[in-house]
Amino acid sequence: MELLEWSSFATRIGDVFHSYYEIPFYHLLVEIALILFIIKILMSKSTASPGEESPLTEPEIEKLIAEWNPEPLVPKDALEKEPVVPVVESKVGKYVTINGSECLNLATMNFLGMIGKQEIEEAAVASVQKYGVGACGPRGFYGTIDVHLLLEEKLAQFMEVEEAIIYSYGFSTVASAIPAYSKRGDVIFCDKEVCYAIQKGVLASRSIVYYYEHNDMDHLVELLEAQAARDRKNPKKARVTNRFLVTEGLFVNTGQIANLPRLIELKQMYKFRIFLDESYSFGVLGENGRGLTEFYQVDRRNVDMITGSMECSLGSVGGFACGSSFVIRHQRLLGAGYVFSASLPPLHASMVITAMEFFEKDLFTRLEENCKLVQQELEAVDTIVITADPRSPLKHVRLIDNNDEDNLKKICAVAREEHLALTTACYTTTELFPKEPSIRLTVNSELTSDDIVSSIKKIARIIKQLTLLPSETTGS
Repeated sequence: MELLEWSSFATRIGDVFHSYYEIPFYHLLVEIALILFIIKILMSKSTASPGEESPLTEPEIEKLIAEWNPEPLVPKDALEKEPVVPVVESKVGKYVTINGSECLNLATMNFLGMIGKQEIEEAAVASVQKYGVGACGPRGFYGTIDVHLLLEEKLAQFMEVEEAIIYSYGFSTVASAIPAYSKRGDVIFCDKEVCYAIQKGVLASRSIVYYYEHNDMDHLVELLEAQAARDRKNPKKARVTNRFLVTEGLFVNTGQIANLPRLIELKQMYKFRIFLDESYSFGVLGENGRGLTEFYQVDRRNVDMITGSMECSLGSVGGFACGSSFVIRHQRLLGAGYVFSASLPPLHASMVITAMEFFEKDLFTRLEENCKLVQQELEAVDTIVITADPRSPLKHVRLIDNNDEDNLKKICAVAREEHLALTTACYTTTELFPKEPSIRLTVNSELTSDDIVSSIKKIARIIKQLTLLPSETTGS
């Protein structure tokens, strides 16, 4: 019996050695190296054992503490550089009180003068009395209130689309809508001068992004042709790649208007979807304020999704997206700002519903006339350059010489002393592309011709008084 057991054991040992002969030589070397490495680790002593460290003496500890010079949490010159922030002490209407001084307001996005209208304020008060101040919950978790549904219906009817969805914050609207559709591996074509909210939405999508020069359709065609060539090389990948074009209708960073008819032509040629952000063109462009599609008289069905803000022309808070029901309902599940944020306070929904009742052709006509008059007066000033479409209520004013931010801020500060509210354009340090400093002058429908002419003359005089230009300095 024992003989059989030893024989069996010897057989197994022989099988093991035989199997090693069949293993590739490099495989055997790797195993031996791993075994030697493990043995070395087990036998080596730790050089950082806490028990073997010699404790510091009291004098050594005191010396280290005395020599330690911690870096300040806040830079020493931070307080010296801290800007004096203008404090608003009134309604942001045609006139605004800043630091106790009443100024004509050329810095507000309240393009249609909705802030301060008695009917809108009464609607807000009635809503607070009925619903309270906030919703305290996302739309899917007891945050949907009847005025939300009514507002979405009103917006869809006004924009002449199938469905609309509202968000509680204008910034999060487009920043949530873009990544709800465009994913990793998809392709986005985007204008270089889009606002920061679009930049964040594009970044969150993790898509492949190609930026074309501002409003440069020729450069866009080059990028589209390059993408078409890549698609032809890899048709299998092309079939599962979604392509989007994202642009603003009215660019807040330049005051220019997108060439929507040309974009629609390119859409038909290169097969991509158009996402149009109308945050600054809604309630501004078009005969009835419907934005870029009405401005160019194009079929809204050619634009796959329109987003907008209720924080400019409507004088409230929040944003919206609208389009076909197929597109909009997708956001109710995947729009992060819709799903996870508390819903729009009902008082703001009531305010927007009431504000839209003031949308009349005369209001938009008056705003357009004011925009053109401001452009005309600014272009007559020989010390500045304007980058804006004449019909845009956003005008970026830059000095021909010495156009740095400090000089522009001095102009704004002196203007406030003379009861004129101006502001420089502000950008974050994480903007994708550098922005040239400017005074962002805004136009609203409540301004009179005399207000406009006298204000532009005042701005021109302030520039000369500050002797910011070399020619002026030499002459003095």
